[in-house]
Amino acid sequence: MPPAPGIGDFSDVPACREYMRGRMQQLVTSGIILPIDMTGVSKEEIKIPVRDGATVRALLYKPEKSSGGPLALFFHGGGWCIGMPEMHERDCVGLVKSHGAVAISVDYRKAPEHVFPTAPNDAWDSVKWAAANASKLGADPSKGFIVGGASAGGNLSAIVALLARDEKLSPPLTGVYLSVPLVVDPSTVPEKFKPDYNAREQNKGAPLLDAAAIAFFQKWYKPDPANPLFCPLLWPTGHKNLPPTYFSIAGMDPLRDDGLIYEKLLRENCGVKTKMDVYPGQPHAFQAFIPQLTASKKAFEDLSAGLNWLLSQK
Repeated sequence: MPPAPGIGDFSDVPACREYMRGRMQQLVTSGIILPIDMTGVSKEEIKIPVRDGATVRALLYKPEKSSGGPLALFFHGGGWCIGMPEMHERDCVGLVKSHGAVAISVDYRKAPEHVFPTAPNDAWDSVKWAAANASKLGADPSKGFIVGGASAGGNLSAIVALLARDEKLSPPLTGVYLSVPLVVDPSTVPEKFKPDYNAREQNKGAPLLDAAAIAFFQKWYKPDPANPLFCPLLWPTGHKNLPPTYFSIAGMDPLRDDGLIYEKLLRENCGVKTKMDVYPGQPHAFQAFIPQLTASKKAFEDLSAGLNWLLSQK
């Protein structure tokens, strides 16, 4: 998600982070987003250990009076540079209330302080930790174990789903949520997908995420376009035997075709169950930045239905 016009020239990550925090607060104080009703929901900040001895911050949401529900992890967007776990609070609280779930919104170390592949490594370490500690957290992954996120968080979710399959994560994931994910770099699109890969050019001047914003984030994140830990479409062991996957795709998004190509690949070539919602004419992460739109309100409703669908697939 790029900074708003006027706050900088895509050269100052701290300013972008401050803008993101301010934008979230503004949406609440202006009444555009209603405060989240936390009745019956316990919220706790926790630290998750990762491979190099560091920890990442996470927010743990669970029912106040019961346990034993499904387990869900969310990874926030923000171009691997900005963003925070609070961005998925509404999703987490919704799952706690609707399914008695234990939901964790996980941070990951961000660029420029921590460049690629720190983010996918932190995400994968967090999923393994949650799986190993599910019972201590009060969750029962046999009732559902899903991962998901938007934008950069969708990228990380696609990657950890593939790692979980290859490394035989136990308990296994049962569902994946991918909203406006990046799955391939323009420089490494396989030849067979090129005819369907047009959105980067068609939507290079789109609002909220344009070509300059993508370049800004990748400048600081420093990914390797040939590495599957950045481009999961290139995964060397293929894409079969993945959990059911729910896609949310925006029509006026430079990343539109990433989602469309990946959904088609999973469904038609790999036999993966998918569900997809597409929002014609809407820009990247529109529901987060312009929640008052009719399309945004529908997207929030669709997300609830999509998560319900994932939890029904176990």
